[in-house]
Amino acid sequence: MFGRGAWLLAGAVIVLCVVLVGPSTPGDALLGRPLPAEAVRDVVPNRVMTWNLCNPCEDSNADRAAEIATYAPQVIGLQEACVSDVARIRDYLKNRHGLVYHVEYGGVLRNWGRCGGAPWNPGAYGQAILSAAPMTDPVNVEYPEGGSEDRGYMAVTTTVGGRPVRVFNTHLAERRQEAVRADQTRVLAAEAARHDRAILLGDFNAVPQAAELSRIWALAADTDPQCHPSLMGTCKPTTDWQSKFDYIFLRGITPLEHRVHPSRYSDHHLLYADLDRT
Repeated sequence: MFGRGAWLLAGAVIVLCVVLVGPSTPGDALLGRPLPAEAVRDVVPNRVMTWNLCNPCEDSNADRAAEIATYAPQVIGLQEACVSDVARIRDYLKNRHGLVYHVEYGGVLRNWGRCGGAPWNPGAYGQAILSAAPMTDPVNVEYPEGGSEDRGYMAVTTTVGGRPVRVFNTHLAERRQEAVRADQTRVLAAEAARHDRAILLGDFNAVPQAAELSRIWALAADTDPQCHPSLMGTCKPTTDWQSKFDYIFLRGITPLEHRVHPSRYSDHHLLYADLDRT
């Protein structure tokens, strides 16, 4: 049996270890930040969101989940997403914020530097879609040419605003790779054109006037009615370097409201739109 002094000593050692070593879950805060007073309290059924998480970055998945929970979209597309990070975000959304999401992954490569894991079994990296409603018919397509890094798109059928819709989530090739992005949008546009109601969201790595986005503009409109490929368009920037690279394109659907919210947890802003349910 331990005496009282021994128990106090053991307790002090445990506290010291926690202070020195930190929480047992690497990269995640022990307690996520509280939601702002204006945060939504339940999933908004006609709201869709896109967010490039920034990877590799040091931000915690608890804080990322809190950002998403503030706006509580029905569907969110994530880019630069590790499977392990998305799984933790989903758990935080459920356990801390009471928001339950289904998830589909669109991994296009396995990368130890970005996603951890063992060097011989690195974590999967790419896109992900979270949806409050079940998802069906998932596909995950790697583009024939990814540029400097493998890239692709994923698609699911789910429900937004009470109606079925095909949702695409993509991350196009990095900047200064215009020809590669043109080939990628050719693939994406051909598939999206098969659907009368579709949402195309993601990080397109191109400004609205870029020629490689012409195929997308030909079949869908941005959720921001002031944003279009003409130089007269006024598109809100979605990145810390004041460029619009992130989009929610709509085909056969009318937008109601469009919002861009800078986040200290990524170099890309959160972008969401509320859609007409008719």
